[in-house]
Amino acid sequence: MPVKGVLFDFSGTLFRVEPTELWLRAVLSDAGIALPEPELMRAAQALERAGALPGGASPVEPPTGVPGERWAERDRSAEQHRAAYTGLSRRVPLPDPALHDALYDRHMTPAAWSPYPDAAEVLGALRERGIAVGVVSNIGWDLRPVLRAHGLDPYVGTYVLSYEHGIQKPDPRLFAMACEALRVDARDTLMVGDDRRADGGAAALGCGVHFVEHLPAAQRPDGLRPVLDLVD
Repeated sequence: MPVKGVLFDFSGTLFRVEPTELWLRAVLSDAGIALPEPELMRAAQALERAGALPGGASPVEPPTGVPGERWAERDRSAEQHRAAYTGLSRRVPLPDPALHDALYDRHMTPAAWSPYPDAAEVLGALRERGIAVGVVSNIGWDLRPVLRAHGLDPYVGTYVLSYEHGIQKPDPRLFAMACEALRVDARDTLMVGDDRRADGGAAALGCGVHFVEHLPAAQRPDGLRPVLDLVD
């Protein structure tokens, strides 16, 4: 049957977060704090290993003892998400304790995110073909301003975000909400994401599933274009 709707994950699928080093540099600059270059690089590397940047690298060590609910449930509320990631960040000594919350705040800004090079092209082509588009994301904050700032919001018919519903992918209820909002049958819908477990949950509803690689934007210039072949 023809595809009538496409659901996209956000981080690692449509958008990529900035590198940890640039994330830290931006926050230090805003705070007016200058660190010697070797110290800054050590802190950036430690934050990377800790997995403190949402949408960035996963923690090298299991995040036991992270404040709030269990790490696995961090995307169920804004409070759990912030507690989880600032808890990881605080494992890394920084010159001012306030920087940990500033880092978290920075990652929610449009400046911290870049769309993959082919995202606008693919979303625009889907709209031209009359195919409904939704974003379904495990996340702890409102990503809509990011898509608006980068000009992609007009292509999106609905957003289903885990923290707004208290449930996470792979729970099929999130995908069902998106299909209902778009008025498309799950069996006529394709889910596109980078996480085989989380995004693969759409298959339980009968959705098709297509996976992309979670790579830096420059290393994945056309990873979304196969979606256009799949909907033909």
